[in-house]
Amino acid sequence: MAHQYLDVQTDGPIATITLDNPEKRNALALDVMLEITDAFRAIGESDARGIILAANGPVFSAGHNFGDMAGASLGEAQRLLQVCTDMMNIVQQVPQVVIAKVHALATAAGCQLVATCDLAIAAESAGFALPGGKGGLYCHTPLVAVSRQIGRKRALELSMTGDPIDAATAADWGLINRAVPDAELDDAVDDLMRRATRGSASSKAQGKRSFYAQVDLDQPKAYAYAMEVMAAGVVTPDGQEGINSFLEKRRPNFSS
Repeated sequence: MAHQYLDVQTDGPIATITLDNPEKRNALALDVMLEITDAFRAIGESDARGIILAANGPVFSAGHNFGDMAGASLGEAQRLLQVCTDMMNIVQQVPQVVIAKVHALATAAGCQLVATCDLAIAAESAGFALPGGKGGLYCHTPLVAVSRQIGRKRALELSMTGDPIDAATAADWGLINRAVPDAELDDAVDDLMRRATRGSASSKAQGKRSFYAQVDLDQPKAYAYAMEVMAAGVVTPDGQEGINSFLEKRRPNFSS
């Protein structure tokens, strides 16, 4: 599939989607979001084990393209935000582990995209912001993803002030997994991907699905759901292979 705003590469079991519109600060314009959604959907249906989301240029992503919003009708604005929501959802719907590799500033919907990924590592020079609090359009939809990672008080501080936070603060707040020296970003992402994709691919995919299904349920409902999913996992071929290989003290041979 040809892409105008992305560079999509595959290296063995790992696919990398790179935002590649640096002159526009990798803004999430309507056509860009549609490309991202299509790329994730295609990789999600492949045999890839993991997806790295990266970006080229001085900014990871500046968020929504205000050019799409200027003069928009209510219906046009709703469609734009639905496309954005669909893009965010597909990141969590694909069975693969998705890691954001953040080398620079991620703002508004760009910050939302990082928060939506399963895992995230940032270079120490990166930054994160929900700048709507400084202007006339609050970051309502970015706050959905961000608040689920960093909690209410910090999410409100980030969104109400509009001030950026550095990568070390983002790691401390739980927005990303860790911040690393800029020169170590590639190696840190590769190491995390290696560790996050080992084991049974089918079990990992089910684990990702069940996590997002239960994480916002109240505890009794979460346990009821997780219990059924885990019981079903016990009787799968890979579940039994994992159990038997442990008992027999040998390396497992998973079917996926």
